[in-house]
Amino acid sequence: MKSPAPIHAALIQSTLLSACLLLTPASASQAATANAAANTSSKPSAAQKKSKKPGPSTAKKASKTAQKHKDLPAQPFGERPDVMAFAATLAKEQGWELEALRSTLAQARSVPAVQRLIMPAPAGTAKDWAAYRARFVEPRRLQAGLAFWEQYAAPLARAEARYGVPAELIAGLIGVETFYGQITGGFSVLDALATLSFDFPSGRSDRSAFFRAELVEFLKLCWREGMDPRAVKGSYAGAMGWPQFMPSSWNRYAIDFDGDGHANPIQSAEDAIGSVANYLAAFGWQRGMPTHYSVALPVETSARALLLAPDIKPTFSLAQLREAGAQVSEAAQEHVGPLAVVELQNGAAAPSYWLGTENFYALTRYNWSSYYAMAVIEMGRTLKVMRTAQTPAAAASISAN
Repeated sequence: MKSPAPIHAALIQSTLLSACLLLTPASASQAATANAAANTSSKPSAAQKKSKKPGPSTAKKASKTAQKHKDLPAQPFGERPDVMAFAATLAKEQGWELEALRSTLAQARSVPAVQRLIMPAPAGTAKDWAAYRARFVEPRRLQAGLAFWEQYAAPLARAEARYGVPAELIAGLIGVETFYGQITGGFSVLDALATLSFDFPSGRSDRSAFFRAELVEFLKLCWREGMDPRAVKGSYAGAMGWPQFMPSSWNRYAIDFDGDGHANPIQSAEDAIGSVANYLAAFGWQRGMPTHYSVALPVETSARALLLAPDIKPTFSLAQLREAGAQVSEAAQEHVGPLAVVELQNGAAAPSYWLGTENFYALTRYNWSSYYAMAVIEMGRTLKVMRTAQTPAAAASISAN
């Protein structure tokens, strides 16, 4: 095995537009510190991909965020025993040069803001599908989505043809994730992953083992691509680029879709498009299958509870749904395959219910949330209708619904 010297050397200063509608694990879509907005109106050249540097506003924005929440300053791990022990084990496992790895990890910092942002929402916070949808399916993001689709129509069509994932869903997902590259994360990915690996906060289930595995994947990525790990920016949980891939997802599912010889969904929108489609296909996306159908649930409490128990996992046949008292739509009656009963709460109002297909479930593998999956679907559907209409009046009417 080669040593990780390229990891330690500052061979490439990545541009990371990053901020974070993170897929919690690939992203719970919570906002974090944003870097300078990306200009999505022009595709970067191959030379620009290799040479762009982080925007100068990143440090200022991070500082303002820290002041607002009174976070303590980040502290370098240095030669902390547990970090150095991890380096020794990792160097032995991977055949990497120990001193180079120790030096890289010693420069990582423990960031209190990361610890705060990874915590779950306060108990008792009401879920509201309408409010969640409104965060994403709104005029500015829709207009950015139309521009994105116009600019990248060819790779979107090519991804749909190759993987069977509709262009509108790919566009919708990237819009929900990062506002089409404008919000991709301003945290040092090395700092974020190291913080969650070695200083995971108490008060929630310990996921430090998950983040240590992601830290290893991140170092592998940097070594392979010749990136300086100190330069890479992303979300507070270490998600990166236009699609907010965690390092393990990058290593497994990122593809070179623009033909430059590198899979780089941080700096290439085309690579992001292909990588998103590849990811969904790998998690079971089926060409031509709808994502969901309408349904009316039985009034009887125990029957309704039975149908909701599996959550977003497709479990029920049409016969089982009917036997439990569910009234499925005419379109659903032609469906072949298992279905899930999906509940979307609407605050104090009555919940909304849908039948989720295996394609709906595939979307939740990107982010384990039915609200997220439905937001992606709604974003994509609205973009498709607006793109067809292409009139200001139609766009205003659609975005308000």
